Amino acid sequence: MNRSSFRWALVLGLLSCVACNEDPPEGGGIDTDTQAPSVPEAPGASAVSASQLSLTWTPSTDNVGVTGYRIERCQGAGCLDFALAGTVSSPPFADTDLPASTAFGYRVLATDAAGNTSAASATARATTLASGGGGGANATVAGATSLPFPTLHHLTVEWAFSGDANANGVVTVRYRASGTGPWREAMPLRRVPAGSNEGFSWTSRHSGTVFDLQPGTSYELELTLTDPDGGTTTRTATATTRPVPVPMANAPIKAVTPATFASVAAGAQPGDILLLGAGTYPGFDWSRSGTEGKPVVLRGGSGVVINGAINLFTQAYVHLEGLTVNGRIRFNGSRHVVIQRCTVNASSTYGGDGIVTYARAENAYIADNVVTGLTQWAESSLGVSGNNLGEGIAVTGPGHVILHNRVTGFRDGISLLEDDEAVDQYSIDILNNDLSGNADDGIEADFCFHNCRIVRNRLTHNFIALSSQPGLGGPTYFVRNAIYNAVHVAFKLYRGSTGDVLLHNTVVKNGDAFGIYAGRPVAGLYARNNLFLGGAGGTFNGYSSGTGRVLHLPDLVVESSSLDHDGLGSTTGTLTGRLGGTTFSNLQSLRTSTTEQHAVQVDLAAFSTAVAYPAAPLTLSPTPDLRIRADSAAANAGQPLANINDGFAGLAPDLGAYEAGAELPLYGPR
Repeated sequence: MNRSSFRWALVLGLLSCVACNEDPPEGGGIDTDTQAPSVPEAPGASAVSASQLSLTWTPSTDNVGVTGYRIERCQGAGCLDFALAGTVSSPPFADTDLPASTAFGYRVLATDAAGNTSAASATARATTLASGGGGGANATVAGATSLPFPTLHHLTVEWAFSGDANANGVVTVRYRASGTGPWREAMPLRRVPAGSNEGFSWTSRHSGTVFDLQPGTSYELELTLTDPDGGTTTRTATATTRPVPVPMANAPIKAVTPATFASVAAGAQPGDILLLGAGTYPGFDWSRSGTEGKPVVLRGGSGVVINGAINLFTQAYVHLEGLTVNGRIRFNGSRHVVIQRCTVNASSTYGGDGIVTYARAENAYIADNVVTGLTQWAESSLGVSGNNLGEGIAVTGPGHVILHNRVTGFRDGISLLEDDEAVDQYSIDILNNDLSGNADDGIEADFCFHNCRIVRNRLTHNFIALSSQPGLGGPTYFVRNAIYNAVHVAFKLYRGSTGDVLLHNTVVKNGDAFGIYAGRPVAGLYARNNLFLGGAGGTFNGYSSGTGRVLHLPDLVVESSSLDHDGLGSTTGTLTGRLGGTTFSNLQSLRTSTTEQHAVQVDLAAFSTAVAYPAAPLTLSPTPDLRIRADSAAANAGQPLANINDGFAGLAPDLGAYEAGAELPLYGPR
């Protein structure tokens, strides 16, 4: 048969196979697989012994099926000369017979049955242990890494581990927007030992946050675990922050009046904008969900008033915008709910609450609202048993963003749920809110599992400013909050709180500047660059504000905690206090007998404008400006903290919530 005849015979044969519903011969031109598998993700290498390294990665996907992986290796720190080390059908890969104390790099390529090969993964690096060693119980055994529930501005980073009995493993973090230039340093992850408290338990992990990112942006992360006893390894990961939620482009707008609301609402479709006309509407239960990119939007404006409660139960992608609600907004069990630019006036009919979910919800965006409660600023209102009512904003579940709200006149201004009501309370942002006149807690971050970020809030005239009662291992971050007139305590780290991180906060209060009267251990506390000022104290509705000590933390577990580079002062003219079992009577004894080796003494003259001492806490006064003078003792006295005070002016960061001369952040609605 000549070549032309052979080609026609092959074509006819293929057609006959198709016609009789049979597969064409292997290698036939019609259905040839030319699609390569996806690139293997998140490779990680770790030392097992002096002669063995273990490599893990996230499996690839393929349109037909991945059949195996090619592992390539190079030798030496920063090496790039890769050669084949072996093949496996699935992860992990054990590389044996290696020299001791030697650095190696690895990359992984996926293959399929048709011979297609993916691009190479990112490089994972590790070093074999020293000869004769194995690290034993002191070596770190690296577990899984994860970046759960990105928010608009932050990424949570978790890296599980076992071993490391001597607790000297450290994870450093570098990050950058994907595909861009140089890496930036983030704070090292916090080492969180396994533990339990109040019915909750957690496993050993390194955990932390990359701060102040751009919304809707992909980031690359490089995580390096270092343990001199073994287990040193580097992993890479990518994650994308959530975008600012917006309506669908070119969304259909449906005009609504009080008379037509029920009928229009019943027919609402994903992507619709319901534009409420002026008038008074009764409260309602909403039961129409949107979809990703196509939210259902209920938008109000001038003259739109809802008298009653709005209930969004188990809904998704619903936006409430510009509504005045005389009642409550409740979104139990819902996902991707947006509540923004609303005015919520609490009612005793609904327990005095403002915006709440009392069941696990996810990824709410609660922004630029004015939420006003029924609680009066009076001595009889103060404390958990005081004459107070309602939660201003309360959430449970992961991924919530609560920012730029003004919340006044509640028992608790912004809060997480407590005890058995607390569910998956992690990756939560509470940012740039303005809170005043709340008679128990300004922000109650109780039962935070990890990576709750309470950042750049202003708290004026609250009984307790910030609560972590308790933190469940941590980290729970309190960063650059400005606190004036916290009547009882500025930080309530009670019920065995563990893992709280206090950075660059400013506190001016009656009594003890920083006092914790828990009666239970306070563990894993990390504090840097704060400014604490107190003075003569008193008793208010049965609660003492303290006597004017600058630090009084008698229950501090000193072995697991570290406080340093803080500015401390009291209008009594003394500098006294206690950290754990150690008392001090002046700055010198504080520096020599505690971790506060770089503390400085400050007074009210540190501020750039006059700040009155809150001698009468129940007297409401204007919110003071707590920015410091550039020539004060608080200037240039801080410790550099990557991703927290980058770009500071002067020789070192300034203490407190603000760099001297900086503009005030915007607090409350934008």
